[in-house]
Parts: sequence; structure tokens; C-alpha cells
Amino acid sequence: MSLYKQLLIGICLFTVIIFCGSFYVTLESSREQYHNQLSAHAQDSATALGLSLTANIDDPVMTELMVNSIFDSGYFYRIRVVDIKTGKPLIERQNTPQSASVPNWFVRMVRLNPGQGEAVVMRGWNQVAKVEVISHPMFALTRLWDSLVASFLLLSVCSILCVLGAMLMLRRSLRPLNHIVDQALAISRREFLNLPERPKTPELRRVVEATNMMVTQLKALFSEQATRTETLRQEAYNDSLTGLNNRRSFDIKLQSRLSDEEHAAGHLILLRVQDLIGLNQRLGGAKTDQLLVAVADILNELQQRFFHNEGFLARIRGGEFAIIAPPILPQEMENLIATLSTQLKALHETGMSDVTPVAHFSQVSFNMGDTPQALLRQADQALAMAETEMRFFADTQAPQEVENEDDHHHWHTRLETVLAKESFELFSQPVYECNNKNIILHQKILARIKTPEGEIIPAGRFMPWIHRLALSRRMDIVMLKQTLKAMEKSTQPLALSISGESVADEESMNALLQPLKGARHLAGRLTLELDENELPNPEQVSLLVQKLNTLGCRLGIQHFGGRFHLIGNLPQWGLAWIKVDGGYIRHIDQEEDKKLFIEAIYWATRQINLPLIAERVETEGELAVLEKIGLYGAMGRYFSDASTLTK
Repeated sequence: MSLYKQLLIGICLFTVIIFCGSFYVTLESSREQYHNQLSAHAQDSATALGLSLTANIDDPVMTELMVNSIFDSGYFYRIRVVDIKTGKPLIERQNTPQSASVPNWFVRMVRLNPGQGEAVVMRGWNQVAKVEVISHPMFALTRLWDSLVASFLLLSVCSILCVLGAMLMLRRSLRPLNHIVDQALAISRREFLNLPERPKTPELRRVVEATNMMVTQLKALFSEQATRTETLRQEAYNDSLTGLNNRRSFDIKLQSRLSDEEHAAGHLILLRVQDLIGLNQRLGGAKTDQLLVAVADILNELQQRFFHNEGFLARIRGGEFAIIAPPILPQEMENLIATLSTQLKALHETGMSDVTPVAHFSQVSFNMGDTPQALLRQADQALAMAETEMRFFADTQAPQEVENEDDHHHWHTRLETVLAKESFELFSQPVYECNNKNIILHQKILARIKTPEGEIIPAGRFMPWIHRLALSRRMDIVMLKQTLKAMEKSTQPLALSISGESVADEESMNALLQPLKGARHLAGRLTLELDENELPNPEQVSLLVQKLNTLGCRLGIQHFGGRFHLIGNLPQWGLAWIKVDGGYIRHIDQEEDKKLFIEAIYWATRQINLPLIAERVETEGELAVLEKIGLYGAMGRYFSDASTLTK
């Protein structure tokens, strides 16, 4: 029971006790007072009648007349004149008047005794008769009933006002406790809230100040840990000169991409600044560094423009840069070559380089199963060919492999049909507890397309076309509808990936979440996941989390690791979990830098009780390291193949 209820019940009990006590004291004092009045009234009447009869006791008519006049003038139960010698009544009057305004139960409860009085009638010095008077309490009962009713109403009104006043006072006084509860619940949701209002009660003020200090210190500790981990990540995976990803980060990303059947296909673009050693000797190190930074800026801008942040740009060594890009059409590649050529020529014309072309670059395609060594060797050979032939660009893609307009039309027709019929094939991959392979935390939903011939097409083949044809929002809505239908036949928690386009603005969010509004009973078992690179601005993420919480659903982040600076926003989002990109998990038992990085993420997220899940775990050695670090969950081929169908 809450403190508010306990205090309120205590105040109510105290009020009831005071009420009953006051009512009882009032009743008893009034009853005693009226009893005394009745006794005095009876005695006074008896005395007056006795004196009056002294001169007329021998006259029966006059005696009766006097008794009747006294009896009729007051509230008497009985008046009797008794002969002292014989003990026989000379005259007796008796009556039992009733009062309709006083309930019988009140008469029985009060038990107000009638007053009695006696007087002696004298004849000279002799006692002749005795007068007995018994007054009736009807009048006193009526007055007592009226006074007690008025007293009851007054006490009731005062008690109600006191209880209402106590409720208001308690609510106002205990309001800071509610804020403290909200603050504690926010901490459990990995949010840090300060209470700006200080209560006037000294005890509560100290409690609020102490909790605010605790929250501030927790927030500072988390921010410090996040900053330290981000610094560690930059030192390990960023190039200090250009700010791009370095060779270690590039190797991790390339290996991860080639082993990911969901996003395996793509292009590797390799660029090398011409005669870097000669530039150092002729222009000096500072000028050469400026050239490298300028080239990095050009590639970063082109990467965002043509690949919409889906590409991965790195400086792999010296004057060599690499881009891991999603599949692109030949026309887009031609536009990229022309734009890059123009901007590199501008560097020569402005004197940043004294050789032309400033750089050469090559492009090779890759698919799942290719090895990083073979792919880099192929790209390097193409680049060497371009340098030998003094060509700006070299492309190793075979003519028959080039996507044409027929492919465009074919994929558009196929995807439109699947979206219209809502006929994606739902596959799933289980996510297990790290330290207990028998406990499934949830199932990760994967999308497939089934051709009329029965072929199952993985997401890695059709997702680039989904993005290229701007069908991401429609696909997310269709996948959500199909997932909710599948949840009707299952009791397992599920996780579903959505694209950044579906949460880019509030209108898109509302359209995406519309199916959830009609399935609130299922929303508690569903978690939506966003890629780290597709997260909108922090305000949009907070709005999305708020909308999902309203529906009972939650949000998680997948493929995390490249944008660690986002961890500073994690406390205010209240995420369900974070899934670490598989590139940082592969060979973690052999590469110490990956282990240190995962440990840094783990300790940063542990402070806010945010579960950490590893993606694409493939060996027992990798799992053993993750268990030792303390990760919450893991998924990958080591546990189960990704093609397990959700029944």
C-alpha cells in the first residue's frame, strides 16, 4: 500500500475516532443535563402541588381540579396524591404522550430516565397525603434528537472538509515522491531525469536533492564512459588525418559484408592518389596532407550523394581510398565517374597536385562467398592497369553482368507483385542467451521472395532494388502486416527490421504503425529494429520510441559499432537492446582490439542496463569470449541457420 493511502487511511481513522468520541460525549452530557432538568421539573411540580393542596386537601373537587390543572400544563407521565394512612391514591392522572419526530430506536438507545419528585401535604402539623410526580421525557427527547442531528451534520461536514483538506495537502506534500518514483523508473528505462522543483518540506527536499545528485553523477559517469569508448574506437578504427575509417575498420566491414547473405552483393571502388611519394618531395608533407583531406572530402560527399550513406568509405593506406558500395546501375556509375573526374581535375587546376590525373580508381563487383584477399587483388590489378594505361578509371565488370533496363523492369514488376499480394516469405533466425543455448530470447524475422519456379531469393538480391525503386516504406508496412499475422499463430517474441525512410518523419511513422494500432495484443511481443546507419535525428528517435511505447511495442538498434558517438543518446531513448555488428564479432577470440572494443561497449551499456546482443556468431571460440565479457545474447550460424522458417 502506498504511503499516500496509508496516511490518508490514518487520517480518516483519526477523524472517525474524533467524530465518534465527540458525538458520544455530546450525547452523554446532553442526556445527563436533560435528566437533571426532568428531575428538577418533577420536583418543582410536586412541591408546588403539595403546597397548593395543603389548604384544600379535604375538598375532593378542588384537589382534582388542582391536579388536573398541573397535569395538563406540563409533560408528565403520572401525578398521584396518596393517602399516607391507608396508602390508597386519592386521585391519580396518568398519560403516555408520543412524539412522532423521534425514532423509536433513538428512544431505546438513549434510555433517558423520567424525572421523579415527591411532596407532603400537611394539615396543621400532621402529614395527610403524599404527592408523587413523574415527568415524561418526550420534550427532552425531542430537544436531544434535534441537537444531536445538528451536531451530527456539523461534525460530518467538518470531518469531510478535514479529509478533503488532508487529501489535498498529502497530494501536494507527497508529489515529490511521485517525481522520485518517475525518476527511478526512468533510470530503469535507461533515462536520466532531474527534478527541477524542490519541495518545501525539508525532509523531502533533502531526498530530492540526493536523488538529483545521484542521477547527475550516473549521467556524468555514463557520458564519461561513452566518451572514453568513442575515443578508443576512433583510435582503433579511424584515420587520424582524414577522419575516415582506417584499414582495420575497412577489413572488418568488407569481411562482414562478404559473409552477410542479407547484404552480400555490391561494389568495391578503389582509388589511389598518383605519385604520392613524389608529391611529398615536391610539395612537402603539409600540402600533401591537404590534398589527401580534399580527396577524402570529395569521396565522402559522393558517397552520401550516390549511395545515400549506405556505402562505407575508408583510407586503407597512404594515398589509397576504398568504398564498399551497394549495387548501382551503369548509368549511376557513369555519373559517379564523371563527377569524380571533374572534382579531381579541379584539385589539379587549383595547384593542390602537380600531376594529372590526380588519382586513378577501379571498380569490381562482389557477391557472397568472395574472399577479401581475392577481391582486393582483383581491384588492385584493375587499378594497376589504369595506372599503366594512364586511364582515369578501370572497370572489371563483364558486359553480361551489367544490369540493364530489362533488369530494372523485371525487378519492378516482381516487387510490385509481391507488395500488392503481401506475399513475402517469412524466415527467422533465433537469438539465444549467451550463457544458455537452450533459452531463445526472440526470433529475428528475415524476408525472402519465392519465384513461380520455387526458387527462394534472399534479401541480398532484392533489397538493393527495394532501395533503388523507393519501395522501402511499402515493404516495411507489408512485412509488419505479415509478421502480425504470423504472431497470431505463435507465442514467441519477434524482432523485425525497418528502414530509416519509414521513420524519417511523423507522417511516415504513423503510416508504418497503423497496423500495430489494430493489434495491440500482439505489440508487446514485437520489437522493431533500425540499422545504426539509418537512424534519424535524436528527436525523431525519441518520438518513435514514445509512439511505440504507447502501443506496447519497443525499438532496438542493429548493426551497431560504427557510430559509437550515438551512445550518448541511448539513456533517453529507452531501447530494448543493441545488436553489435557481426564484423566486430568475427575472430574476436583472435583479435585483441575487437575484444577491447566490445568490452568498452559492454561496460558503457551495462551502466544503463541496456542488453547487448552479438550478431553473426560463427564459432565456439567467439561465443566463449562473448560469454566471458558478459553479453546478454547472441545469434548466428553457430546456433542456427538463417533459413529457419517461422511456422
